[in-house]
Amino acid sequence: MTLQINIDNGGTLTDICIMTDDGIRKTKVLTTPYDLSKCFFEGLQKASGVLYDKPDVARLLEEVDLIRYSTTQGTNAICERKGPRLGLIVDAGDRELPARLAEHDPEVYEALVGDRVEFLDAAAVRGADADVEVVRAINRLTATGANRLVVSFGGSAFREIEEAFRKVVLRKYPRHLLGAVPVLYGSDLTTDRDPLRRTWTALINSFLHPATEAFLFNAENRLRAYRTKNPLLIFRNDGDASRVAKTVAIKTYSSGPRGGMEGMKSFSRLYGLSDMVAIDVGGTTTDIAQCLDGVVAEVQRGHVEGISVSFPLCEIVSAGAGGSSIFKVRDKHIAIGPESVGAVPGPAAFGRGGKEATITDASLLRGIFDPASYFGGGMALDLDRAASAVSVNIAEPLGLSLDEALLQMANAYEEKIAAELHRFTRISKDTVMLAFGGAGPLNACGVAEKAGIGRVAVPKLAAVFSAFGIGACDISQRYAVAVDERSARGVDEALAELGRKAARDMFAEGFAEGQYEVQAWLAGELEDGRELRFPVADGAAFPAELAQARAVELGLRAVKPLRSEAGKTARFAASQAAGAAGMRQVLTRGQGRIDIPVYRLAELAPGDHAAGPAILEEDFFTCHVLDGWTFVISDAGDIMLNRKG
Repeated sequence: MTLQINIDNGGTLTDICIMTDDGIRKTKVLTTPYDLSKCFFEGLQKASGVLYDKPDVARLLEEVDLIRYSTTQGTNAICERKGPRLGLIVDAGDRELPARLAEHDPEVYEALVGDRVEFLDAAAVRGADADVEVVRAINRLTATGANRLVVSFGGSAFREIEEAFRKVVLRKYPRHLLGAVPVLYGSDLTTDRDPLRRTWTALINSFLHPATEAFLFNAENRLRAYRTKNPLLIFRNDGDASRVAKTVAIKTYSSGPRGGMEGMKSFSRLYGLSDMVAIDVGGTTTDIAQCLDGVVAEVQRGHVEGISVSFPLCEIVSAGAGGSSIFKVRDKHIAIGPESVGAVPGPAAFGRGGKEATITDASLLRGIFDPASYFGGGMALDLDRAASAVSVNIAEPLGLSLDEALLQMANAYEEKIAAELHRFTRISKDTVMLAFGGAGPLNACGVAEKAGIGRVAVPKLAAVFSAFGIGACDISQRYAVAVDERSARGVDEALAELGRKAARDMFAEGFAEGQYEVQAWLAGELEDGRELRFPVADGAAFPAELAQARAVELGLRAVKPLRSEAGKTARFAASQAAGAAGMRQVLTRGQGRIDIPVYRLAELAPGDHAAGPAILEEDFFTCHVLDGWTFVISDAGDIMLNRKG
């Protein structure tokens, strides 16, 4: 039997998807941000209990074929501005570079770098006094509190200058000394000719690196203690996976959300849906993307928090609103996030010391959540603590009753996500919104109404949909190098260089030459900003369309395919009325607190349908079906919500 474990680590909850020949099972644990390896192994322990009826991690790790891991840690770190203090060393010949970097996002730049910048003449780095100049610049930055450094020079010789700088650092700050300062060079990551993109790429990678490295290597070392037969695979934001030692930190940014987008592509193919937008609502963020004709947009120069970087990235936007985002009153209006209470202390209702108001607290107080069944019955919720948090932080500052405050919180939450949808996607009459993540289905109808969307799909695996989505990824390594000689010979030489790197790295992944595939392409940026891409092979002529391009890069992907496209189809067709499992009193808009039916997803059959207001409940997610909406269950067990009229 094939056994695969997919783990998606979120800011509040960590999702585990267990895939076997017999089907898919799931579970969740609370994220432990102070030590992510703790929730990682708690997830494995809980998964073993699901498989074997009692926890047996040793047996699980002996039998498992693949463990894939994705994380929103990088997304949350950038969103919440939590990370090391960076120092930046740049060319004295371009003193405007820091200001131009800050223009991309002043808040992110201030959080990462601020005034910790040193200017160094490129000629001095290669001159007789290089040791003195480099040491002086480094010491000034460390004295201002920088604990990691980024070096990024401009001009056509930036790689040579940074290499000269590196040699001084190795002489004066050898790595075996406690005083060694971690230094990242822009050219370590990319040969992109654009200094802004290249510098931002290095800054973001350096910001994310320490926490990512500490957790992943700790988790991998603990796995080795169990003598697992295959290494931990990290799912990246390019849709593929690789070993920990072959993954750079920036490629973990938005990797969890990318898993959800891979799931959306599969969902759109399954039901033949050509226009979908996704809201993946976790504890800290809502991740938004669009899938048109089975394709999620990817650009050659991706964006992190709106900042252009040198790597290709899927077009996913993370908004600071989730199930654990903090609600506050500012200027007599409700403001949401980007700060989050995470899993520790968590929403006030969790009873773990949280005192801030969240949508989780509001939903409990409205009656949408049942304290007895929340989190599969595995977590008790505290109504009194939730009421205190909402009263103190929202109701009293606004002069509202508790019920009025709860409705205004839901309204503000839905409006924020709907506004983000309109900012980053194109919504038409044919658009279907896919709502997933632990908190995605909860307010999906309200978000859709405010966004002007009439259909909402909720996967039966909504609570672990990103973990499910990473389950079909390939193992790969990707490379890119600037092509200076625009000729067939220049391309062949660059192709040979990248091929050698691929052979080395894929061997480290466990695959010799001939056991993996190689795909190569030329990507060019034209003067008008357009991007062109052409596949290449040995001896192919240089594309005439790229002869005058502003920049040309050769990209190469070495891949061991693991994906399998089954070609299955499914449909939504109403056939019989759904049977309610009970009633629950819920605070509604317009009707106050009324009793509405509760439907348990596990008890519904294909074709079951009903109308709102209602509650659709699963062990790890709850969907509030508003008045004016209906739902139907597909023959694959997924949910489609339709707005009447």
